[in-house]
Amino acid sequence: MSILSSLSPRATAAPESGIVEVVNYARGREGLLPLWVGEGDLPTPDFISRAAAEALAAGETFYTWQRGIPELRQALSDYYHRHFSVRLPVEHFYVTGSGMQAIQLAVQSLTSPGDEFVYLTPAWPNIAAALEIAGARSAGVELQFQNGKWAIDLNRIEAAITQKTRGIFINTPSNPTGWTATREDLGQILALARKHDLWIMADEIYALYYFAGGRAPSFLDVMEPDDKIIFVNSFSKNWSMTGWRVGWIVAPPEMGQVLENLIQYSTSGVAQFMQKGAVVALDQGDDFVRANIAKAARSRDILCDALVATNRVDTLKPDGALYAFLKIDGVTDSRKAAIDIVDKTGVGLAPGAAFGRGGELFLRACFLRDPAQVAVAAERLCTYIAKL
Repeated sequence: MSILSSLSPRATAAPESGIVEVVNYARGREGLLPLWVGEGDLPTPDFISRAAAEALAAGETFYTWQRGIPELRQALSDYYHRHFSVRLPVEHFYVTGSGMQAIQLAVQSLTSPGDEFVYLTPAWPNIAAALEIAGARSAGVELQFQNGKWAIDLNRIEAAITQKTRGIFINTPSNPTGWTATREDLGQILALARKHDLWIMADEIYALYYFAGGRAPSFLDVMEPDDKIIFVNSFSKNWSMTGWRVGWIVAPPEMGQVLENLIQYSTSGVAQFMQKGAVVALDQGDDFVRANIAKAARSRDILCDALVATNRVDTLKPDGALYAFLKIDGVTDSRKAAIDIVDKTGVGLAPGAAFGRGGELFLRACFLRDPAQVAVAAERLCTYIAKL
């Protein structure tokens, strides 16, 4: 018996990331403009890093609270009060080792092998993979794409619900499409979940990246205290902390011991010195986040205006998140196109095929970068498109 054949079928069935495949193909090339992954071009700001470094130097390196240090849970409560106008006690907050782990813990909490979870596609591929690795089934429902914009079809969502369905995963604003649910959309989805007694797993990581101003609509705007909703989130995008791998969950307090146990048996908690940096990010980082959002808005306009002007790109400016999901005339194989584009232009894009059904003809570009760099990337892409 070979090594691979003796491994768990769930593990060996885990798909290679189509995003990482392209990144690995061209990582480190001279003159590369990397728009392929969901992060900005700035390192973590000094005021956050300094707080973590000081805590590390002070010896805060021991085992700590599984649910998160009290200061961080309080800072999360205050953050939601400022930005979402809700006052949630600290018992609703749980610190995780990344937003990805928040999703994994939510999946472990809500599903058993054989259960199903509905999600909207094209989608960040990790949610479907997390479900499948856990033994559940991911049931993708395609968003509708018309006239450069994305929309949901509630009838399609309901048609995907079966007796095995345990919940609905909703990411808004969306990675990769930029689709942003309206308050009415969220109310209808919540009504559907109530009707079928389902959980909602809400990924609102991009809630502040809402280009109409303010923040995007949230399930917190429409839910009641007894609704079955679990929120997953991360420090990665807002505060340029992608490499820190710190996230959080907002969940009913009744889940507290369950989540603490799952954290114990996975990571046993996030390092305390890193949590001290996260506290400062929440308490002192609003100005930095606002600057990041303003930069993203400028770069979005530069990239989308240039590409749409070619009359070869069927994509309008997204309402939220960090991504332009580009449908380019002549592109029928997004994986092949992503390789060709990075070879010929030095611009790294993620292939839409990596994001599941409905994404095959698209390419994703992250625009949370210096507008001057994005302008160069747009010029290179326009030249490439003109030659197709």
